[in-house]
Amino acid sequence: MVAEEGIAMDRLTTPFDAGSTAAEVVAGIDLDGKRIVITGGSSGLGLETARALAGAGAEVTLAVRDVAAGRRAADTITGGKPVLVEHLDLMDQGSVAAFVERWEGPLHVLVANAGVMAMPETRTPEGWEAQFATNHLGHFALAVGLHDALAAGRGRVVVVSSVGHLNGEVLFDDLNFERHPYDQWTAYSQSKTANILFAVEANRRWAADGITVNALTPGRIRTDLLRHIGDETAAGVPSSFEATSTAVGWKTVEQGAAPSVLLAASPLLEGVGGRYFEEDNQEAEPARPGVRRGVAAYAVDPVDAARLWRVSEELLSGSR
Repeated sequence: MVAEEGIAMDRLTTPFDAGSTAAEVVAGIDLDGKRIVITGGSSGLGLETARALAGAGAEVTLAVRDVAAGRRAADTITGGKPVLVEHLDLMDQGSVAAFVERWEGPLHVLVANAGVMAMPETRTPEGWEAQFATNHLGHFALAVGLHDALAAGRGRVVVVSSVGHLNGEVLFDDLNFERHPYDQWTAYSQSKTANILFAVEANRRWAADGITVNALTPGRIRTDLLRHIGDETAAGVPSSFEATSTAVGWKTVEQGAAPSVLLAASPLLEGVGGRYFEEDNQEAEPARPGVRRGVAAYAVDPVDAARLWRVSEELLSGSR
Protein backbone atom coordinates (compact mmCIF):
# COMPACT_ATOMS: atom_id res chain seq x y z
CA MET A 1 0.00 0.00 0.00
CA VAL A 2 1.38 3.38 -0.98
CA ALA A 3 0.92 6.14 1.58
CA GLU A 4 1.64 9.85 1.72
CA GLU A 5 2.29 11.51 5.09
CA GLY A 6 0.65 8.62 6.89
CA ILE A 7 -2.61 8.71 4.89
CA ALA A 8 -3.65 5.48 3.21
CA MET A 9 -4.00 5.98 -0.53
CA ASP A 10 -6.71 3.30 -0.87
CA ARG A 11 -9.24 5.51 0.88
CA LEU A 12 -12.31 3.62 2.06
CA THR A 13 -15.72 4.95 1.08
CA THR A 14 -19.12 3.81 2.30
CA PRO A 15 -22.73 4.16 1.07
CA PHE A 16 -23.57 6.38 4.06
CA ASP A 17 -23.40 10.13 4.63
CA ALA A 18 -23.66 12.69 7.44
CA GLY A 19 -27.42 12.21 7.59
CA SER A 20 -27.23 8.45 8.14
CA THR A 21 -28.26 7.21 11.57
CA ALA A 22 -26.68 4.54 13.73
CA ALA A 23 -29.70 2.31 13.14
CA GLU A 24 -29.33 2.68 9.36
CA VAL A 25 -25.63 1.86 9.49
CA VAL A 26 -26.22 -1.35 11.47
CA ALA A 27 -29.35 -2.45 9.58
CA GLY A 28 -29.10 -6.06 8.40
CA ILE A 29 -25.98 -6.81 10.49
CA ASP A 30 -26.24 -9.68 12.97
CA LEU A 31 -24.09 -9.14 16.05
CA ASP A 32 -25.34 -12.15 18.00
CA GLY A 33 -22.46 -13.60 20.00
CA LYS A 34 -20.45 -10.37 19.92
CA ARG A 35 -19.38 -8.76 23.20
CA ILE A 36 -18.95 -4.99 23.16
CA VAL A 37 -17.73 -2.50 25.77
CA ILE A 38 -18.66 1.18 25.41
CA THR A 39 -17.11 3.76 27.71
CA GLY A 40 -19.28 6.66 28.77
CA GLY A 41 -22.41 4.88 27.65
CA SER A 42 -24.92 6.36 30.08
CA SER A 43 -25.95 9.25 27.82
CA GLY A 44 -25.45 10.97 24.48
CA LEU A 45 -23.46 9.26 21.76
CA GLY A 46 -22.42 6.34 23.96
CA LEU A 47 -26.00 5.48 24.82
CA GLU A 48 -27.15 5.74 21.20
CA THR A 49 -24.20 3.60 20.09
CA ALA A 50 -25.19 1.02 22.68
CA ARG A 51 -28.81 1.14 21.57
CA ALA A 52 -27.91 0.39 17.95
CA LEU A 53 -25.40 -2.38 18.71
CA ALA A 54 -27.59 -4.08 21.31
CA GLY A 55 -30.49 -3.90 18.89
CA ALA A 56 -28.39 -5.85 16.39
CA GLY A 57 -27.94 -8.66 18.92
CA ALA A 58 -24.67 -7.80 20.67
CA GLU A 59 -24.01 -8.21 24.38
CA VAL A 60 -23.21 -4.62 25.36
CA THR A 61 -21.50 -3.48 28.55
CA LEU A 62 -21.68 0.18 29.51
CA ALA A 63 -18.48 1.18 31.32
CA VAL A 64 -19.46 4.27 33.31
CA ARG A 65 -18.42 6.39 36.30
CA ASP A 66 -21.98 6.62 37.66
CA VAL A 67 -23.31 3.08 37.84
CA ALA A 68 -26.82 4.17 38.89
CA ALA A 69 -27.05 6.47 35.86
CA GLY A 70 -25.70 3.68 33.70
CA ARG A 71 -28.39 1.30 34.90
CA ARG A 72 -31.11 3.86 34.23
CA ALA A 73 -29.72 4.29 30.73
CA ALA A 74 -29.49 0.53 30.17
CA ASP A 75 -33.15 0.17 31.12
CA THR A 76 -34.10 2.43 28.20
CA ILE A 77 -32.59 -0.01 25.70
CA THR A 78 -35.17 -2.59 24.69
CA GLY A 79 -35.53 -5.10 21.91
CA GLY A 80 -32.12 -6.71 22.28
CA LYS A 81 -30.13 -8.51 24.92
CA PRO A 82 -30.05 -6.98 28.42
CA VAL A 83 -27.39 -4.28 28.59
CA LEU A 84 -24.77 -4.76 31.31
CA VAL A 85 -23.27 -1.97 33.42
CA GLU A 86 -19.80 -1.82 35.01
CA HIS A 87 -17.98 0.88 36.93
CA LEU A 88 -15.11 2.64 35.16
CA ASP A 89 -13.50 5.99 35.94
CA LEU A 90 -10.97 6.75 33.21
CA MET A 91 -9.29 9.41 35.33
CA ASP A 92 -8.51 6.79 37.99
CA GLN A 93 -5.93 4.22 36.91
CA GLY A 94 -6.95 1.97 39.79
CA SER A 95 -10.49 1.90 38.42
CA VAL A 96 -9.20 1.06 34.94
CA ALA A 97 -7.07 -1.78 36.32
CA ALA A 98 -10.03 -3.12 38.30
CA PHE A 99 -12.24 -3.14 35.20
CA VAL A 100 -9.59 -5.06 33.27
CA GLU A 101 -9.20 -7.52 36.13
CA ARG A 102 -12.95 -8.18 36.22
CA TRP A 103 -13.27 -8.80 32.49
CA GLU A 104 -13.43 -12.46 31.51
CA GLY A 105 -13.49 -14.05 28.06
CA PRO A 106 -13.15 -12.57 24.60
CA LEU A 107 -14.01 -9.00 23.66
CA HIS A 108 -15.09 -8.24 20.12
CA VAL A 109 -15.39 -4.44 20.19
CA LEU A 110 -14.13 -1.71 22.51
CA VAL A 111 -15.67 1.69 21.81
CA ALA A 112 -13.55 4.38 23.49
CA ASN A 113 -16.37 6.90 23.56
CA ALA A 114 -16.13 8.72 26.89
CA GLY A 115 -14.53 12.14 26.90
CA VAL A 116 -14.35 15.61 28.35
CA MET A 117 -13.92 18.96 26.61
CA ALA A 118 -12.67 22.39 27.67
CA MET A 119 -12.37 21.56 31.35
CA PRO A 120 -11.06 24.17 33.75
CA GLU A 121 -7.56 23.25 34.85
CA THR A 122 -7.81 19.96 36.68
CA ARG A 123 -5.19 17.37 37.54
CA THR A 124 -5.25 13.74 38.53
CA PRO A 125 -3.45 12.55 41.68
CA GLU A 126 -0.48 11.77 39.40
CA GLY A 127 -0.38 15.40 38.27
CA TRP A 128 -1.65 14.64 34.77
CA GLU A 129 -3.78 17.21 32.96
CA ALA A 130 -7.32 15.86 33.17
CA GLN A 131 -8.35 16.02 29.49
CA PHE A 132 -5.22 14.16 28.38
CA ALA A 133 -5.63 11.74 31.30
CA THR A 134 -9.28 10.99 30.53
CA ASN A 135 -9.48 11.15 26.76
CA HIS A 136 -6.16 9.46 26.04
CA LEU A 137 -4.35 7.84 28.97
CA GLY A 138 -7.43 6.21 30.48
CA HIS A 139 -8.43 4.67 27.17
CA PHE A 140 -4.82 3.74 26.42
CA ALA A 141 -4.55 1.80 29.69
CA LEU A 142 -7.95 0.19 29.15
CA ALA A 143 -7.21 -0.98 25.61
CA VAL A 144 -3.73 -2.25 26.51
CA GLY A 145 -5.16 -4.06 29.52
CA LEU A 146 -7.85 -5.69 27.38
CA HIS A 147 -5.44 -6.62 24.58
CA ASP A 148 -5.60 -10.36 25.20
CA ALA A 149 -9.40 -10.32 25.34
CA LEU A 150 -9.50 -8.34 22.10
CA ALA A 151 -7.04 -10.74 20.47
CA ALA A 152 -9.23 -13.67 21.55
CA GLY A 153 -12.20 -11.98 19.89
CA ARG A 154 -10.23 -10.73 16.87
CA GLY A 155 -11.66 -7.47 18.00
CA ARG A 156 -12.04 -3.91 16.89
CA VAL A 157 -11.13 -0.80 18.86
CA VAL A 158 -13.12 2.33 17.97
CA VAL A 159 -11.73 5.63 19.26
CA VAL A 160 -13.93 8.72 19.30
CA SER A 161 -11.74 11.71 18.47
CA SER A 162 -12.81 15.09 17.09
CA VAL A 163 -12.38 17.57 14.27
CA GLY A 164 -10.91 19.62 17.11
CA HIS A 165 -7.68 17.71 16.59
CA LEU A 166 -7.04 20.14 13.72
CA ASN A 167 -6.34 22.84 16.29
CA GLY A 168 -3.17 21.36 17.68
CA GLU A 169 -0.57 18.65 18.04
CA VAL A 170 0.47 16.62 21.05
CA LEU A 171 2.72 18.88 23.14
CA PHE A 172 5.46 16.37 23.85
CA ASP A 173 7.61 19.00 25.57
CA ASP A 174 4.87 19.87 28.09
CA LEU A 175 2.04 17.33 28.05
CA ASN A 176 0.67 18.43 31.40
CA PHE A 177 1.11 22.20 31.08
CA GLU A 178 3.71 22.33 33.78
CA ARG A 179 5.83 24.98 32.07
CA HIS A 180 3.24 26.80 29.98
CA PRO A 181 -0.03 28.47 31.01
CA TYR A 182 -2.95 26.07 30.88
CA ASP A 183 -5.37 26.56 28.01
CA GLN A 184 -8.50 24.41 28.02
CA TRP A 185 -8.82 24.33 24.23
CA THR A 186 -5.17 23.55 23.57
CA ALA A 187 -5.45 20.71 26.07
CA TYR A 188 -8.56 19.40 24.33
CA SER A 189 -6.92 19.50 20.90
CA GLN A 190 -3.90 17.64 22.24
CA SER A 191 -6.06 14.87 23.69
CA LYS A 192 -8.02 14.43 20.47
CA THR A 193 -4.85 14.29 18.37
CA ALA A 194 -3.56 11.70 20.84
CA ASN A 195 -6.68 9.61 20.18
CA ILE A 196 -5.83 9.37 16.48
CA LEU A 197 -2.13 8.72 17.07
CA PHE A 198 -3.13 5.90 19.42
CA ALA A 199 -5.23 4.32 16.68
CA VAL A 200 -2.31 4.50 14.23
CA GLU A 201 0.22 2.87 16.55
CA ALA A 202 -2.14 0.37 18.19
CA ASN A 203 -3.17 -0.89 14.78
CA ARG A 204 0.46 -1.23 13.73
CA ARG A 205 1.29 -3.19 16.86
CA TRP A 206 -1.84 -5.31 17.06
CA ALA A 207 -2.88 -6.06 13.48
CA ALA A 208 -0.95 -9.34 13.58
CA ASP A 209 -3.09 -10.32 16.60
CA GLY A 210 -6.25 -9.84 14.57
CA ILE A 211 -7.11 -6.52 16.23
CA THR A 212 -7.98 -3.44 14.17
CA VAL A 213 -8.06 0.09 15.56
CA ASN A 214 -9.66 3.15 13.97
CA ALA A 215 -10.58 6.67 15.07
CA LEU A 216 -13.42 9.00 14.11
CA THR A 217 -15.07 12.35 14.60
CA PRO A 218 -18.81 12.11 15.24
CA GLY A 219 -19.54 15.67 14.10
CA ARG A 220 -21.28 18.43 15.98
CA ILE A 221 -23.97 17.21 18.39
CA ARG A 222 -25.50 18.76 21.50
CA THR A 223 -24.51 16.38 24.29
CA ASP A 224 -23.07 16.59 27.80
CA LEU A 225 -19.67 17.19 26.19
CA LEU A 226 -20.63 20.88 26.16
CA ARG A 227 -21.20 21.01 29.91
CA HIS A 228 -18.02 22.97 30.68
CA ILE A 229 -18.83 25.78 28.24
CA GLY A 230 -22.61 26.07 28.55
CA ASP A 231 -23.24 26.19 24.82
CA GLU A 232 -21.45 26.96 21.59
CA THR A 233 -22.10 30.68 21.87
CA ALA A 234 -20.36 31.08 25.24
CA ALA A 235 -17.58 33.61 25.61
CA GLY A 236 -14.16 32.13 25.05
CA VAL A 237 -15.19 29.40 22.64
CA PRO A 238 -12.80 29.66 19.66
CA SER A 239 -14.61 30.21 16.39
CA SER A 240 -12.49 27.48 14.83
CA PHE A 241 -13.90 24.76 17.05
CA GLU A 242 -16.65 22.46 15.89
CA ALA A 243 -19.12 24.04 18.29
CA THR A 244 -19.11 27.29 16.28
CA SER A 245 -17.49 26.56 12.94
CA THR A 246 -19.83 26.97 9.97
CA ALA A 247 -17.87 24.24 8.16
CA VAL A 248 -19.44 21.57 10.37
CA GLY A 249 -23.21 21.09 10.50
CA TRP A 250 -25.26 20.07 13.51
CA LYS A 251 -26.32 16.44 13.73
CA THR A 252 -28.79 14.52 15.88
CA VAL A 253 -27.50 12.05 18.44
CA GLU A 254 -28.75 9.24 16.19
CA GLN A 255 -26.64 10.61 13.34
CA GLY A 256 -23.66 11.35 15.57
CA ALA A 257 -23.44 7.75 16.74
CA ALA A 258 -23.36 6.44 13.16
CA PRO A 259 -19.56 6.62 12.63
CA SER A 260 -18.93 4.72 15.87
CA VAL A 261 -21.40 2.02 14.87
CA LEU A 262 -19.92 1.88 11.37
CA LEU A 263 -16.43 1.22 12.70
CA ALA A 264 -17.69 -1.18 15.35
CA ALA A 265 -19.93 -3.38 13.22
CA SER A 266 -19.81 -2.86 9.46
CA PRO A 267 -18.36 -5.64 7.29
CA LEU A 268 -16.86 -2.81 5.20
CA LEU A 269 -14.31 -2.30 7.99
CA GLU A 270 -13.22 -5.93 8.19
CA GLY A 271 -9.42 -5.93 8.36
CA VAL A 272 -9.25 -2.13 8.03
CA GLY A 273 -7.28 -0.24 10.67
CA GLY A 274 -5.14 2.74 11.53
CA ARG A 275 -7.50 5.21 9.90
CA TYR A 276 -9.64 8.22 10.77
CA PHE A 277 -13.24 8.66 9.63
CA GLU A 278 -15.29 11.84 9.43
CA GLU A 279 -18.83 12.68 10.47
CA ASP A 280 -20.08 11.75 6.98
CA ASN A 281 -19.04 8.11 7.58
CA GLN A 282 -16.23 8.28 5.05
CA GLU A 283 -12.52 7.88 5.62
CA ALA A 284 -10.95 11.32 5.90
CA GLU A 285 -8.75 12.87 3.26
CA PRO A 286 -5.66 14.86 4.27
CA ALA A 287 -6.57 18.22 5.80
CA ARG A 288 -6.01 21.32 3.70
CA PRO A 289 -5.21 24.81 5.00
CA GLY A 290 -8.29 26.86 5.68
CA VAL A 291 -10.68 23.91 5.36
CA ARG A 292 -12.37 22.53 8.49
CA ARG A 293 -12.26 18.92 7.34
CA GLY A 294 -9.87 16.03 6.94
CA VAL A 295 -7.13 14.65 9.14
CA ALA A 296 -3.98 16.56 10.04
CA ALA A 297 -0.69 15.02 8.94
CA TYR A 298 0.65 15.25 12.49
CA ALA A 299 -2.27 13.17 13.78
CA VAL A 300 -1.33 10.18 11.63
CA ASP A 301 2.43 10.59 11.72
CA PRO A 302 3.87 7.13 12.51
CA VAL A 303 6.92 8.57 14.30
CA ASP A 304 4.78 10.66 16.65
CA ALA A 305 2.39 7.74 17.10
CA ALA A 306 5.23 5.50 18.27
CA ARG A 307 6.59 8.28 20.48
CA LEU A 308 3.22 8.84 22.13
CA TRP A 309 2.93 5.12 22.84
CA ARG A 310 6.32 5.10 24.58
CA VAL A 311 5.51 8.22 26.58
CA SER A 312 2.14 6.80 27.61
CA GLU A 313 3.75 3.58 28.80
CA GLU A 314 6.29 5.58 30.80
CA LEU A 315 3.63 7.71 32.45
CA LEU A 316 1.54 4.69 33.38
CA SER A 317 4.48 2.69 34.69
CA GLY A 318 5.43 5.62 36.92
CA SER A 319 1.91 5.73 38.39
CA ARG A 320 1.99 2.18 39.71
